[in-house]
Amino acid sequence: MKKLFLSIVIVLLFSTVFSQQYKNISFENKVYVDGISSVKLTPANAPLGFPIIDLGSGEQLRLVFDDINGNDTRYLKYTVIHCTYDWKPSDLNPFDYIDGFFEDEISNHSYSFNTLQNYVNFELLFPNDMLNITKSGNYILFVYDETTDKPVLTRRFMVKEAESAIISGVVHSASDVRYRNTAQEVDFVVNTGDYVIHNPARSLTATILQNGRWDNAIIGLRYRFGKPGEYNFDYDENENSFFGSSEFRTFSLKSTRYNGDRVASLTYKSDGYHALVLEDIARPYGAYQGSTTLKGKCYWETGDYDDKNREEYIDTRFSLKCDFPITDGDIYVFGELTDWQIKDEAKLRYNEYTHYWESNLYLKQGYYNYQYVFVHNGSTEIDATYIEGSHWETDNDYSVFVYLNDETSLYDRLIGVEFFHTIYGR
Repeated sequence: MKKLFLSIVIVLLFSTVFSQQYKNISFENKVYVDGISSVKLTPANAPLGFPIIDLGSGEQLRLVFDDINGNDTRYLKYTVIHCTYDWKPSDLNPFDYIDGFFEDEISNHSYSFNTLQNYVNFELLFPNDMLNITKSGNYILFVYDETTDKPVLTRRFMVKEAESAIISGVVHSASDVRYRNTAQEVDFVVNTGDYVIHNPARSLTATILQNGRWDNAIIGLRYRFGKPGEYNFDYDENENSFFGSSEFRTFSLKSTRYNGDRVASLTYKSDGYHALVLEDIARPYGAYQGSTTLKGKCYWETGDYDDKNREEYIDTRFSLKCDFPITDGDIYVFGELTDWQIKDEAKLRYNEYTHYWESNLYLKQGYYNYQYVFVHNGSTEIDATYIEGSHWETDNDYSVFVYLNDETSLYDRLIGVEFFHTIYGR
């Protein structure tokens, strides 16, 4: 009895401290300290995959990131936080969804070898024997520095129920005739199988992502019509549609010995390597042009060496030719290389000498996708069509997630997941 009482006290104390830490973080993908770079969270066996695993499957996720300040004195720990379907802290306590310790150390780190930019590479595989997950749903991976008690980074991931609802659907041009040539519609039907749903209008919701982006995600979508066990999310307006934009632009920094794909020059100076990506041209109008891309993703690799942590960091310049004035907002380089976020260092500024819009990013060697996006003054909405144009034929990836929150679970269970892409040319 005494031991049980002590355990309860420890759990309640940790839960109180844990809830206080919520105030210091955002429930999104974010880096909180300078010097943390090249962050990626993926399935352990799929370095370009979406961060999702099946509950109880033994599958793991891999988190990797660099500390380019070379700080090997950081004592980093991590935990996971259960969330609602719309990414707010759920009502569950950590002992409701964590089996094992509520937090653990990130002990796997290694050092860059013979690189101009020194860095420490951190790696974490989870869930594991120390911290396992017992409930499905949305989660935040929270990494913090115990020596300073400050957050380092947060990352969204998902855990799906082993017995899954079946989702069938298709991506096609928008039903709304105003956007038929520029937008894509994601229609799908959810067959819930053995899940008994008493009040689907209240308890069943869906989320749709385009290329893994969260800034333009459709969250909390309700079914349009259906019958017990089968629910249809086929809309005729814009409830489930996205602008197609254009295929992503690409370039390669895999070598410091020669210019990679779409790299105009690569030079070595006293402060390190400098690369110039081939000049880009704004393309808000014109016909669709197909190409094979990573849908905005990137990966890190050097073709010069086989050893681990031999990738250099390269000061990389982007330049955009725009034949129309930019007066009511700003242009940014955008993609996984900027964490799918608007960052000040990715903002393009007009060069009076070259007559190009230019920006520099400090990037690790690898292969990159990117595009130029526009943000109007006074707005936070990201417009990927202002510079890039938009076509319904563009090859985009879509992810559909279905959640159930009924009187038996009291939390948002992730009961179904499916991935789609556009059908043009397939």
